[in-house]
Amino acid sequence: QVQVVGSGGGLVQAGGSLRLSCTASGLTFAEVSMGWFRQAPGKEREEVSCIWWNFDRTYYLDSVKGRFIISRDNAKNTVYLQINNLKPEDTAMYYCAARARYNDCSAYSSQFQFWGQGTQVTVSS
Repeated sequence: QVQVVGSGGGLVQAGGSLRLSCTASGLTFAEVSMGWFRQAPGKEREEVSCIWWNFDRTYYLDSVKGRFIISRDNAKNTVYLQINNLKPEDTAMYYCAARARYNDCSAYSSQFQFWGQGTQVTVSS
């Protein structure tokens, strides 16, 4: 069965950096678009970034542009989210998710079929 496992969260000071990783198994990783979402307490889940299955596009939430970088390594079945210049408002549980094969990225979390368990990012001011 498909498994999606995210990692790399932690407690960092404002201005610091983290690299989140997400490994997916049980699917053909090169054929799926991968997204990163976050959810802060009391707020709705939002998509912060996504990378298309065929590499030709990426998406970033406006508030993270220039600070977050998404990348993928198909040989390792892994997608990364490099987070730089962290701000307290970045504090949230971060989830990675996969769409079904050959589907483009989507702004709607309901269109992602497979989800990781979440990794907590906490930014202190």
